[in-house]
Amino acid sequence: MPSEKETTPPLHISISGSDAEGHETPKTPRSSSGWDGKLRVEKKLELANPEALSDPEYSDDENVVPGETIDADEDLLDDYPLDTEEIDCVHARISSISSLKLERFTSVTRLCLRQNSITDIEALSCLASTLTDLDLYDNLIAHIRNLESLVKLTNLDLSFNKIKHIKHISHLVNLTDLYFVQNKIGTIENLEGLTKLRNLELAANRIREIKGLETLVGLEELWFGKNKITEMKGLDSLQNLKIISIQSNRIREISGLENLPQLEELYISHNALTTFEGLEHVTSLRVLDVSNNQISSLKGIEHLKELEELWASYNKIADFAEVETVLGDKKKLNTVYFEGNPLQLRGPTLYRNKVRLSLPQVMQIDASKSCSCLLVRGQS
Repeated sequence: MPSEKETTPPLHISISGSDAEGHETPKTPRSSSGWDGKLRVEKKLELANPEALSDPEYSDDENVVPGETIDADEDLLDDYPLDTEEIDCVHARISSISSLKLERFTSVTRLCLRQNSITDIEALSCLASTLTDLDLYDNLIAHIRNLESLVKLTNLDLSFNKIKHIKHISHLVNLTDLYFVQNKIGTIENLEGLTKLRNLELAANRIREIKGLETLVGLEELWFGKNKITEMKGLDSLQNLKIISIQSNRIREISGLENLPQLEELYISHNALTTFEGLEHVTSLRVLDVSNNQISSLKGIEHLKELEELWASYNKIADFAEVETVLGDKKKLNTVYFEGNPLQLRGPTLYRNKVRLSLPQVMQIDASKSCSCLLVRGQS
């Protein structure tokens, strides 16, 4: 969630177990890089300002909860040398950036003020000549302001705040990574000119329509999980796009991918898909996640010769013969997830062996690695 920035462990790890009544809980699929295809945020994240998410009116200016003010005789940055390049103050109960007296530092390239009670972006112009990375994740910021001088920024993280409108950043033409995860944004706007932007994260907002991306020609990763999007469109100009994440939306069909020749990863789980139609021109796809939809047939992905991972858990796929016919010739395919489909539920004890027989090249079946070397062909 995909960003969440969002880092992922390099191993295949699955989460499984039993609930209070002894029922087995669904296993979580992971990509070869370890990402589970969900929002790109830490699973056990403890927010400093959880009320910003739980109270629907919390984004109103009059409801801002005052943070704790740093005492005049307290200097959180006293131990930092004046020529330090990085300042990292996480969960330090900071309510005002100006109280940090950043003007004394001459070489700061990265400023991280995560999980504080900051309400206003301010007092940063003194770092304009050096600052490239600004991280204000999980604060109480409602408005994007006072970034006019920070033209060297390449990374800006304003995730987990209470921002409703994207404003005053189009002049930050050197941005490569921009994060707005879990805010209250309803419209993609005011991003014109950010031609160097490589990664845009807008997961967990209130977006209903994909638009305003036409000038972002350098974009390679686009993260839209957990919004209210009903149609995939507005992507034609993004010729360099390699990753699209649009899980947990309201998509009924795959569309808008005709002009994306570089697309390698598509995460579209937890929607309302019934077929694979719409992938005809996406020949470079390596990872496809369609888990938790209503797909009953694998028809439509025969041409995906580069496919390495197919996550299709909790759909309506029932035919083992079709699995072999459609996927058997894909030599690079190493991971499949079919758990929760009729082909697994009808005969769970024989399910894995049947998948191995159909797809001997596959090394990962659901949460467990396949031991193809021990399989005797002809075993049912």
